[in-house]
Amino acid sequence: MKTTEFQAGRVADHIVQWLTNYASKSGQSGWVIGVSGGIDSAVTSALCARTGLPTWVVELPIHQHPDQVSRAREHMAHLADAYPEVRSVSTDLTGTYEAFRSVVPHDDEVTQGLVLANARARLRMTALYALASQNRALVVGTGNKVEDFGVGFYTKYGDGGVDLSPIADLMKTEVFALGKHLAVPESIQRAAPTDGLWGDERTDEMQIGATYPELEWAMDHVGDASDQWSSRQQEVMTIYRRMHRANQHKMNPIPVCLISQEVRFSVS
Repeated sequence: MKTTEFQAGRVADHIVQWLTNYASKSGQSGWVIGVSGGIDSAVTSALCARTGLPTWVVELPIHQHPDQVSRAREHMAHLADAYPEVRSVSTDLTGTYEAFRSVVPHDDEVTQGLVLANARARLRMTALYALASQNRALVVGTGNKVEDFGVGFYTKYGDGGVDLSPIADLMKTEVFALGKHLAVPESIQRAAPTDGLWGDERTDEMQIGATYPELEWAMDHVGDASDQWSSRQQEVMTIYRRMHRANQHKMNPIPVCLISQEVRFSVS
């Protein structure tokens, strides 16, 4: 039986070359990446730094949990020490968020919580693009394949609002393997994945109801017969299918109303 092993070194080199080529074709001069203290943004920013182009790593806390802030700053310092073209930027958006929060209607507490969580991601996106515009740089996405194309676990026009996505074809477990290869700080490699949108310690697993390895299994077996699945596998597949279906509006291009020639013009 043929076995396969993830080639982290080759994958890293491939992505760095892809980034370099993309920057050259785009005519832009560097990268802007929001860093959260999580594995995805750490790996993405490390790969961007390896291109040798100016790389702005940006911390954008909004009522952030101290552990997330600590990990983000540790990673930023690590990159700045290793790569001379890395610039560290810290912009506290808490005041901006609170100003926004004060003018948003409060009708339903459950819905309001999600609205404000997504608002955090969209405020960060706005700040990243402001910095990118000032420096002729590209905003780099940090989403992985499970989040971006499996369950749609990201904010539309928030962390999903980017110019390019270098790790979006990698499973979460592959991102962790790449992080180990790139010597991402141990504190980040050990940390449970979280979207950092709630100001507490809730993890992605707590919100989704499944781990990333479980979701990867679901992505690989979504078309298979279910008669041999365990009860937990059935549960995970239900979660995966529900989220995949509900979040199609994020994954697919926005609908465009096409106007036919017959509707567009009168015939005389």
